[in-house]
Amino acid sequence: MKTIYNKICLGICLAGGILASSCTGDYMDYNRNWAEVTAGEMQRDEYLVSSLLGGMMNNVIPVEEHLNQFTECLLGGVWGGYFADSQVWANSFSYFNPSQDWLDKMYQEIIPNVYSNWLGLQTATTDESILSVAQIVKAAAFQRVTDAYGPIPYNQIGADGKVTAPLDSQREVYEKIFEELSAAVATLMEHRASRISAAADKVYAGDLEKWIKFANSLKLRMAMRLSYVDPATAEARAKEAVDTSDGKLGVMVSNDDNAYLSGININPFYVVAYQYNGGETRVSADLINYMKSWSDPRIGIYANKCTLSGYTSDYWGLRIGNQYPITTGQAYSNLNVKQSDPILWMNVAEVMFLRAEAALRGWDTQDTAENYYRRGVTLSFEERGAGDAASYLSSYTQVGSYNDPQGSYSFRPDTQCVPAWNSYDPELQLEQIITQKWIAIFPLGHEAWAEFRRTGYPKLAASPVNLSGGDVADGKFARRLTYPSDEYSTNGVNLNRAISQNLPDGGDRFSTHVWWDCNPDLINE
Repeated sequence: MKTIYNKICLGICLAGGILASSCTGDYMDYNRNWAEVTAGEMQRDEYLVSSLLGGMMNNVIPVEEHLNQFTECLLGGVWGGYFADSQVWANSFSYFNPSQDWLDKMYQEIIPNVYSNWLGLQTATTDESILSVAQIVKAAAFQRVTDAYGPIPYNQIGADGKVTAPLDSQREVYEKIFEELSAAVATLMEHRASRISAAADKVYAGDLEKWIKFANSLKLRMAMRLSYVDPATAEARAKEAVDTSDGKLGVMVSNDDNAYLSGININPFYVVAYQYNGGETRVSADLINYMKSWSDPRIGIYANKCTLSGYTSDYWGLRIGNQYPITTGQAYSNLNVKQSDPILWMNVAEVMFLRAEAALRGWDTQDTAENYYRRGVTLSFEERGAGDAASYLSSYTQVGSYNDPQGSYSFRPDTQCVPAWNSYDPELQLEQIITQKWIAIFPLGHEAWAEFRRTGYPKLAASPVNLSGGDVADGKFARRLTYPSDEYSTNGVNLNRAISQNLPDGGDRFSTHVWWDCNPDLINE
């Protein structure tokens, strides 16, 4: 927590220091009309705002490659079923025994990185539109953090300058984020005809209407997360998100609304997949097996063909939890990612699958679950440049076995799911919706992991190696991320109180379910 405090202080000092220099740098210009703002001051202030807002945006899906490797490739991508480690470590998330310094990245880096820049913006600008956009960005980042840990510091971070901070329950964090998203949308609706600086906005180039749709789409994502723990709130928030009455904008409706972070120096997934020791991450056997079984044309957009001797004409994913030497692991299919690729935050395909589930539950009556489902697949094909989805959506081909070309890690997923819509079984319909969403939002591993915990879908292969020391049962999956060990020494009173009050059934363990993870069919998973 001391790290969190130091970084927050740094952000405030940065804002104050630059603003102070802008006030004192031209003190010799005594003939100046002090009621006017000079061009130089405007440029400095815009640079400061751009830097602070950019600092927040760069930590939703981390841009810094080292941080991205830990949070997205080794953690979210593995537990979400997208990635497998081609570099075998003695300790890893794949084996449920990560080193302590692997556990602190989201808690002790994402939180202070986002919050310090957020606090700096409060000093740097009074522009309501910029502050509302920043509030949406903060919500997007912290939703991922609370979904990983459960209780986290949120409402009282930096409020009184203390090194330690109480943790809020996950319910409280969700309630506060809902409130903040609603407030941000209300403010932006008042300014929807204007724009913010494109230089400061690396997602929507200043388009406030798109930020409104993104905020509502994020609200819809969060609403559906509560489907089992609080269905009444889930329904109310979902309806609120998609509402287009009285001039409201609702959620994303086309690929033009997709949230991608652009303008970065180099895509961090590229660095991890191609530059770290020749690449320490490969596409998972789970994902490749689903896509190969269904002749999914997006497969070549997501992955490259493998370089295994005798198999170079095909795609072969790597089993999560494998123990192959790196020379073998790296020969499996790599990510098809370019250095210049933007980073996905959220796409309209996900929104359509969220609406499909809402319709399945009777919460969205604007269209049918089937139509939303078909639209989600079609929009994903369009987004990825995969052609027409009609034949794919009419396929009844089932998922086949994964036969490891090296012979060690074969499996067959326990699923009857097919691309063609099932007209009879609501549970199979839910599996179809979540499985297609999983494919469509690649590589958003944390979102995939959260939905897997909530619904049990898609059907994934458990890690063949379990070194959790009895925490995670064999054949099971991690339900949350444990807190960094040094939090117990620096913020122990608050941390232990939060654990006893909010994680009473399992404590600070990988196998403990977070608040919203209470699907009655998965309670023993």
